[in-house]
Amino acid sequence: MNSESKTSTIGRLLGDAMHQLSKLIQNEIRLAKAEILEKATVAMMGAAFLAAAALVGMAVLVVLLIAIAVWFIELGLSPSLAYLASVIIGAVVAGVLAMLGLSRLKAENLTPRVTIQQLGRDIDTAKEIVK
Repeated sequence: MNSESKTSTIGRLLGDAMHQLSKLIQNEIRLAKAEILEKATVAMMGAAFLAAAALVGMAVLVVLLIAIAVWFIELGLSPSLAYLASVIIGAVVAGVLAMLGLSRLKAENLTPRVTIQQLGRDIDTAKEIVK
């Protein structure tokens, strides 16, 4: 094989490698978009749980707390203590709903792990190609 033919072959190989790397990057971008969309859906579900917690919390504060306070008064508790006890019960229910919503919004639940791992592998592959 002459020098010109070797240079042509090396050039073609490098061109093919660059083309494959370009396709790989495009595929990774598509994967990242899909994974981010999935994570955004999880975040939206978390926000929906928080909205539900707010709505239920308001309903609890208006209806359930009054009913519980009246019941406590009928049991012989002073009105002040009855209302305080019913507020505590309502706060616990609203807190549980809020915790459910916040757990869906944690950063680790929204991280595109698959894409990050794949990009790490792609970088390693690209380094091998360049060597």
